[in-house]
Amino acid sequence: MSRHDLFVVLKIAVVLIAARVMATQVRKPGRWLGRLIARGMNYSHAAMTAWGLSHVAVEKHFTMLDVGCGGGKTIDRLASLAPDGRVFGIDYAAGSVATARATNAARIAEGRVDIQRGTVSHLPFGADTFDIVTAVETHYYWPDLPRDVSEVQRVLKPGGTFVIIAEAYRGRQMDWLYRPAMAMLGARYLTLAQHRDLLTNAGYVDVVVEPQPSKGWMYAKGTKPGAPTSP
Repeated sequence: MSRHDLFVVLKIAVVLIAARVMATQVRKPGRWLGRLIARGMNYSHAAMTAWGLSHVAVEKHFTMLDVGCGGGKTIDRLASLAPDGRVFGIDYAAGSVATARATNAARIAEGRVDIQRGTVSHLPFGADTFDIVTAVETHYYWPDLPRDVSEVQRVLKPGGTFVIIAEAYRGRQMDWLYRPAMAMLGARYLTLAQHRDLLTNAGYVDVVVEPQPSKGWMYAKGTKPGAPTSP
């Protein structure tokens, strides 16, 4: 092997290692790099999150949960929409939890926000607790997606809403680019119809799945059966 060929091989190896490290940090932010990524997601996902939440009715007294809370910006937005309510956040990555707590430090001190480390597969909350549960750019990585969606339903109040907001779905614009990227991340890449089936099969009613084609975003929301409880 020539010196030039060796250089090319080493360069490719470095790129692949870097890509692998970044993919790992996107899935589960940790330490300084993960925290930096989580902070970046606060800004890169802001417009998409605002668009997705515009399709959800948030009352000022609601108790809400953000699953896979990342850098905590969605929690901040939910807390602004419900000034008399409480917002909880959960994430399995230490880096995300630390960043989300820093983002929401003032509201944590006020007792309006609580953020803890945990997993969607075993949510540390009682049944019928939340009016709304959100999942922004996270459901791709859930360990057992059908079961985990059912676990979310367990903690929702009857009549409560679960909403998935995401910037990638199979069939979106530039799908040819997203498919290998999602494969590298080890992420599930569902069509709009598969998102609808996911919620319907878990027992949600009034399921709505809509894209924002020019941006490539989508949201899927469903309601837990039963009459809403009084505040």
